[in-house]
This record gives sequence, C-alpha cells and structure tokens, in this order.
Amino acid sequence: MNTQFGKYEMKRLLGKGSSGTVYHAVDTFSGDEVAVKIIDPAVFRDPEFGTVLRKQFLKEASLAGKLIHPHIASILDAVVTDDAGYIVMEYVPGVSLSKYAGVDNLLLAEDAVQIGFKCCGALDYAFRQGIIHRDIKPANIMIVEGSDVKITDFGAAFLQNRDATQSVNIGSPAYMSPEQVSGKPLTHATDMYCLGVVLYELLTGKRPFYADNITQLMQKILHEDPLPPSRLNPSLPGDLDRIVLTMLMKKPEERYSNWADLALELAEIGRLSGHQRSIPDSERYAALKRVGMLSTLHEAEIWELVHASRWTRLHARTEILRENDPGRSMFFLAQGDVKVTQTGRLLNVIGAGEFFGEMGYICGGDLPRQATVESMTEVILAEFEDTALDEMSKPCHSSFMRALVRNLVDRLALADVRISSQTI
Repeated sequence: MNTQFGKYEMKRLLGKGSSGTVYHAVDTFSGDEVAVKIIDPAVFRDPEFGTVLRKQFLKEASLAGKLIHPHIASILDAVVTDDAGYIVMEYVPGVSLSKYAGVDNLLLAEDAVQIGFKCCGALDYAFRQGIIHRDIKPANIMIVEGSDVKITDFGAAFLQNRDATQSVNIGSPAYMSPEQVSGKPLTHATDMYCLGVVLYELLTGKRPFYADNITQLMQKILHEDPLPPSRLNPSLPGDLDRIVLTMLMKKPEERYSNWADLALELAEIGRLSGHQRSIPDSERYAALKRVGMLSTLHEAEIWELVHASRWTRLHARTEILRENDPGRSMFFLAQGDVKVTQTGRLLNVIGAGEFFGEMGYICGGDLPRQATVESMTEVILAEFEDTALDEMSKPCHSSFMRALVRNLVDRLALADVRISSQTI
C-alpha cells in the first residue's frame, strides 16, 4: 500500500468495520509502528447515525495522549475535519480475546484470572481520569503476550467531566449492564459488570445470557440470574464463582465498591492456584506495590518493574549470591527470609519486601560481591538484570533510581547507628 495520511504511511489492512478501516502503519518521522483508524466520510453524512458516530469519534480523539497505562492501548494522535478524520493508536500485535471466548479454545483459568486482574487496574486508572469505557468485550481486549493485555476502543467512553447526558444505546448488547439497558446513571460498576461477562465467557466458553432477539436478551439481563460458572466448567473453584457472580449483580451497589477490592480477590485466587509454581503477575505487582521505598512510583512504573524482573521460588539453604563473585544484578525478596554473611560471619537477616545486591547494579559489576546471601526459608525472589533495568522508560528508571538511593541512604544511616552503639 502507498496510501499516506499526514506523516503516517499505511502498510497493511488490519480490519474493517461499519464506520471505518484500521491499518498497520508507520510514523515516517519516528519510524514507530502504529495503528491508524480512518473513518469512512460517508459515516459522518449518514442522516440517522452520523451525529452519534461523529460524537464517538471526537470523544476518542479527545483522549489522545491522556490515557497512559501499560494495559491500555494509547491514543497517540488524531485529526478531525468536517467530513473525515483518522485516529492514530499504539500498534498492538496479537489477537483479541474473542479467539478464546469459545468452549473449544479456552484459556487456562489462571490466565483468565490474570487478565481480569490487569483489566481491573486499567479500568480503575481510566475511571480516576473520569472515563467509563462502556463497551468492554473480548473484541476490545488485545492479548499482547501470555496474559498481558491492552484494552482498546474508547470511542463509546463516557467522560464524566464533559458529557451532560448519557446515551443508553452505547455498547454491545450481550455485554451491557442492567443500568445501561434501563438508562440509569453509569459508574465504574458498569465496566465491572461488562468485565464480569468477559470473565464468565473466558472461563466457560458461554455468555451469561443468550436469547433469540435483543428484547428477550435485555429482559434476561434485567431479571434473570446467571448460572454459576462452575456449573458449566466443573474444574473452576467455588471462590471464582463468587467473584464473577458478584461482578454480575443486577444492582451496581451490590457489586464490588471499587476496583481495588475486586483486584485483591482476583490476586488471591491467582496466588492460591495450583498452576503457580511460577509466580503470577498479580502477585508480583502486589508484592512490589507494598514496598515503602516504591510508594512514589506510579502504577504504570510498578508494572514496568514487574516486566523488567525474573521471578523464581527457591528452597531453603539455596545460595543466591556468593562473596567475591562478579555480578550486575540486584534482587527483591518478595517472600521468606535470607541471611547475609561475610567470611562466614552473620551480618544481617533480610525479610520480605527488601532489595539487596544494589551495589552490583550501581557499580556496573566493577566491584565483586561483598557478601554471601543464602535463603533461610523457601523464598520468592525477583532478579533485576542491569540490561532489563536500563531498558525501562526514562521516567520509570529515574523514579526507581531515586527510590533506590533513598533506601541506600537509610540503610547506611542505620549502619552508622549500629556501629556507634557497638563502639560506645
């Protein structure tokens, strides 16, 4: 293809819908891969739907540069004229969750839970920016790799600080919440219900409600209770039934009061799963989020740390670092205890929530390890290699290094106090 819109050169077709076409493109200035959604000019001229679709398009365009989150596909640029327009989005290679919404191609339940956890964080972030998505469905959630996802298509979003009225006929019928169907005010609980439908489908291969026509479907959404997911998939744990059915409660106030409460329950399910001798992303995120020295980092920066680290479980009495060996990595202890020794003498015991080995990274491996570190119990350990840390975004790397330096200063001050007390 040789088509070019502004500085964007179209490379290949990604998809075509009723209102426009999405292309894989290249930003000729930066060389970055992007996705460009081009609106069919005839859409804006449609006497019945043109006004509504134009409003949705302008709304999505208004979000350019405003939603920066690791699990939201960023809107990078937008151009709108009287009869045409295009939106430039982050290019997300991969497939949507629609591929895994059928009985014959289900994801592992553990992966579905991790996807739900990440969507919670993304939708909570959007809600705190005053945005309700209103059209959460498998087709609008892209799988990047494994259980990593990106939420797309904020064209139907309700902007709380801007919209004077809420249009009921926004969203996909099978995933609409009861309050959308009945035209009641929308809150974060609307997206929570829609995500509940998505999780139900990922876990069972079926939606909570099916009907022969939209009228019957709306009546079921308003008045019928869904079967527990484990009735359709007996391998699912009962606690997962409780979580999903709470998300699908008819009244918004009967669902989780906030995204954090839901995310915590999903994280606990992920942690207890027998699938995890590897550590789920939700547990990694929660462990780093609890660390005091990282309290100044934003959610997106915590996720960068999650992806920049390699996590393992180790048995007791496993040597992690050896005195005088070279090394550029640093480590984070998420669970358990380790002992620090030098020439066989105990120097310290480090507990969960602490970093160690920082000097190896800071000095670039020029200095040998000053002590031996060995696990005293079974531990969960994250290793941060120097190359992975250096590849993080500049804002995240800067925030992390400031936190690391503050932590080292506090540790040196404590060491001075100990030395002083021993001298006295």
